[in-house]
Amino acid sequence: MTRGIAIKSLAIWLGLSLMLVAAQVQAQTVRVSVNGIAITDQQISARAALLQLEGRGANNAARTQMATDELIEDTIKLAEAERLGISVSSSQVDNAVSSIASNMRVSVSNLNTILTQNGVNPETLRNRLRAAIAWQNIVQQAISPRVQISELDLDLQAAQQVQETTSFDYILKEVLFVIPQGSGQSASRRTAEANQYRASFAGCDTAVDLVLNYNDAAVRDIGRRHATQLSDAMATELASLTVGQLTRPRVVENGVSMYAVCEKAEARDLTFIKQDLRQEAGTEALQTEARNYLERLKSSAAIIRR
Repeated sequence: MTRGIAIKSLAIWLGLSLMLVAAQVQAQTVRVSVNGIAITDQQISARAALLQLEGRGANNAARTQMATDELIEDTIKLAEAERLGISVSSSQVDNAVSSIASNMRVSVSNLNTILTQNGVNPETLRNRLRAAIAWQNIVQQAISPRVQISELDLDLQAAQQVQETTSFDYILKEVLFVIPQGSGQSASRRTAEANQYRASFAGCDTAVDLVLNYNDAAVRDIGRRHATQLSDAMATELASLTVGQLTRPRVVENGVSMYAVCEKAEARDLTFIKQDLRQEAGTEALQTEARNYLERLKSSAAIIRR
């Protein structure tokens, strides 16, 4: 009799277990398959909740579509990383999470609480970061070497950007009328003194001797600067000055500053302009190549939506 009851209880337990498994499978319906890797509706809902927390997507339908697209791309990125032998460690993901928490000025624990309170499993964020780190490594190792920047094109673009005000090379000194912290001295008073100094200025050779007539004032060597290394406003003013003249007083963080022109020569140096152009062109070319690379991966992937 006891054995019959035990068998009956086991049958009931097995039946309940099978019902539970069926319910879990039903709760995790596969919505997309990427090269045989399943993306479930739970994953999509979780990513959509993260998007909502970030304020992205106009409505639930839009967020669901965005979440699906993101998860498809993440799956492709991770698969490509595995093909290339690129792995992402848990510590790398931990560091990325810590960086986000730091930018939000909260602890990692508080960040996880914020996510959870808004219906987002912290693992959802970690999964996204894992794919992002993997893709960053792919870009650095596999895509970046393909990007080539034409030096001739950079020369032509730089030459077009050179203006009269940015075609000079200078040797400069700075004359600074300091406003000591807590001194109560006003910027207007120090500016007036700077203008007095400017009116008496007779060149860089006597700059130090002249500054000794003023309290809390000093001269320091700036050295050689090309106009492209200076702000547009400063480059424009310096272009109108001759050797031995001073710029107008400018209020800066620690006082009132003027630049003295000790030497000035025309030098159509394209170096600094080219550096900026190279960075811009390189970044744009790398982004374009990365987009094309991902599109090629997507076009060759077996993506089945259900």
